[in-house]
Amino acid sequence: MNPFETDAEVYDEWFERHEAAYRSELAAVRAALEAFAPCGRGLEISAGTGRFAAPLGIADGVEPAAAMRRLAEQRGVHLKEGVAEALPYENQAFDFTLLITTLCFVDDPQQTCREAARVLRDGGRLIIGLVPRDSFLGLHYETRRQTSRFYRSARFFTVEETKHLMETAGFGSFSCLQTLFDLPEKMSVPDSVFPGCERGGFAVLTGIKGGRAT
Repeated sequence: MNPFETDAEVYDEWFERHEAAYRSELAAVRAALEAFAPCGRGLEISAGTGRFAAPLGIADGVEPAAAMRRLAEQRGVHLKEGVAEALPYENQAFDFTLLITTLCFVDDPQQTCREAARVLRDGGRLIIGLVPRDSFLGLHYETRRQTSRFYRSARFFTVEETKHLMETAGFGSFSCLQTLFDLPEKMSVPDSVFPGCERGGFAVLTGIKGGRAT
């Protein structure tokens, strides 16, 4: 059974129960977008229940789970049915694409990055939000993998591994932001967003299509 179909409401409730962590993540993604204002047309890949697309004003998105798409509709976000490895869009249709805690769930991470590149114009940005495997939060989730209905099948990546996937797909000129410096269940107020990716439990890595190689 796919928990994103059977337990979509449980997934969505996480953002309510961990509001401070959610607002921290949202602030980090927003900061990554604002660094390249004006943002242009964006696409969120595997947009879930619309928790990021709705407040960020992103009109286009794809999501394979019908139950998740229904909840997104309640937030005014219309998501196309589709998977990250085969996006239902033409080449060079977007200025930026988002993958927020998505790469760890896809079947083919490399193809996902290639598809993100395909639908981006030259100079467009791929913004990936992730829980780094070697962060305190990634290690916390790894040790509890078997008890989590959602993370049981997840494959976490480090920032460097994620950057390598992006480089192979044609991205460069990387920048990174970080937030979450305590476990989400212990947070009562949102954390600040800082440059870098060495301490935060949530990192936002941005790469530019055709950008400078590292």
